[in-house]
Amino acid sequence: MDNLDYGIIGNCRSAALISKTGGIDWCCLPEFDSPSVFAKLLDEKIGGSFEINVDDSYEITQKYEQYTSILITSFKSGSNHFEIHDFMPRYRKEEKKYHSPPELVRYFKHISGKPCFSILYDPKLEYAMGTTETFIKKDFIASLTHDVKFDTVFLYTSFDKESVVNSVEVELTQDEFMLMGYNEKLLLPTTERAYLDLQNTKVYWLNWSNLTPTYKKYNEEISRSALTLKLLSYDKTGAVLAAATTSLPETIGEVRNWDYRFCWIRDASMVIKVVSELGHKNVARRYLQFIIDLIPDKAEKLQIMYGINKEKKLTEETLEHLSGYKGSKPVRIGNAAYHQKQNDIYGILMDVIYEQMVKFSIDIENGEDLWAITKGIVWIVSNNWKDADKGIWEFRTEDRHFTFSKVLCWTALDRAIKVAEMLDKKHKIEKWEPIRAEIWKDIYDNAWNEEVGAYTQSYGSKELDASVLLMESYGCVNAKDQRYISTVHAIGKDLNNDGLLYRYKNEDDFGLPSSSFTVCTFWYINSLFKIGERKKAQEYFERLLSYSNHLGLFSEDIDFKTKRLLGNFPQAYSHLALIECAINFSKKESEDQMLESLRE
Repeated sequence: MDNLDYGIIGNCRSAALISKTGGIDWCCLPEFDSPSVFAKLLDEKIGGSFEINVDDSYEITQKYEQYTSILITSFKSGSNHFEIHDFMPRYRKEEKKYHSPPELVRYFKHISGKPCFSILYDPKLEYAMGTTETFIKKDFIASLTHDVKFDTVFLYTSFDKESVVNSVEVELTQDEFMLMGYNEKLLLPTTERAYLDLQNTKVYWLNWSNLTPTYKKYNEEISRSALTLKLLSYDKTGAVLAAATTSLPETIGEVRNWDYRFCWIRDASMVIKVVSELGHKNVARRYLQFIIDLIPDKAEKLQIMYGINKEKKLTEETLEHLSGYKGSKPVRIGNAAYHQKQNDIYGILMDVIYEQMVKFSIDIENGEDLWAITKGIVWIVSNNWKDADKGIWEFRTEDRHFTFSKVLCWTALDRAIKVAEMLDKKHKIEKWEPIRAEIWKDIYDNAWNEEVGAYTQSYGSKELDASVLLMESYGCVNAKDQRYISTVHAIGKDLNNDGLLYRYKNEDDFGLPSSSFTVCTFWYINSLFKIGERKKAQEYFERLLSYSNHLGLFSEDIDFKTKRLLGNFPQAYSHLALIECAINFSKKESEDQMLESLRE
């Protein structure tokens, strides 16, 4: 079955996707949202790739080096055996700075015998919009284009350059390397230096992973998901990407294809909350600075999303010359959703600000800035919570009174009040508490549908929506609340399809949804766990984990019938929700074991 059988490598500046046979089918340089160098993922004929071709006698396997983001692809045929260790260099330099150049390294490790293979090195710069020409120079192989705009990449290698460019079979008898970078190197790379980069990068990832707590259950899954979220963070500004790709379709052959290489305030804030709970405070600090930098004017409303370098305008275009993933057009760059109004983002951001102030105390760096933002958020929510909006799922047509948006407006006031309590701002508490109460009463009176027996997608609607499951997570209702329990059961009955959940089943701007949104199934599992149906929750969780790819990675969506991964990849939403579920199960087992030991 076709699937998104890719591993991701990266260095918090950019990323690349590598197929299970060792081909680099997606890479943008110098940064995540730059035009692609390799885009076979979006057009198998003209997109460009960097492949290792062996004959059919080779068995190919793939794994990550444990607790790192170094991907190892193993090629074995009898006594002939070699590995490729793929990575983007990242390691600490002096004064807490990191070496994260816009380049990737392929380290060929000779294991035994005389393995043979050919290399297809076929960069297609600027999304393959023009012609890319490749030239052999004295020290490197240069590829350039000037049809759309001038751009170049440089390949350094210990292999014979003629053999690389012409895909001539080579024999491996010792360790070799290939380094493809956006910039010409001042210090000529060698196999020894590539090996040193590999070891330094390995140490960086091991040290980073060592900060993540160890869990009795699902430790591997939590660790891999945490590393994946780290790979989707952009060091330079603190932004967190929704995914590393653009235009991977929610359903093959349909048009729900979006560019996810941007920072959604909602997704990023949820990621930061989970990653900081795992002990990675620097990611949270950088993200909060990203937010502070975006809000120079106290009254300025937040956009729902920004470019990773804080761009506010994300004009959406289509690349007509690319055929799309498995023929799914259009291929889009940019995202028109940036100008939408979504009232939920303030509550999600306020939740993160509160969590960070609890963790770091009120002496937190930029504490005064965060208090100013808190007051600004309350002002905006107080004046806008009664308005309709586009909602979490970004409906592009009519605005509605979405339940999730109202719940997060309540959350914004609730967390702001908690922050005010920490700072002993009594006059603000007295002013804000009535607004919080008013929003809660509005939700209680208008979001509940007696006939359906659930809180529904929007006021006056009979449609169910998985996002409503988060009411309990944000503290708007209690897990023992009969209305909430009834909502969980109604959503499970209506949106569940063979163990996977729809976001919603009602028609939207593009017709009826036809695939499962992965994060929604995790939300449902968490909700079952919270209301006490833990055995059922665990069964669903185990089944969902089995639908990951061979490396434990998830995309945005899953096909109901075939269980193939769909949508942009890897998806931050999916992995943060996986971590939340896994931690709940692991903590519960630890609690049960502790109680059992007390009884003995």
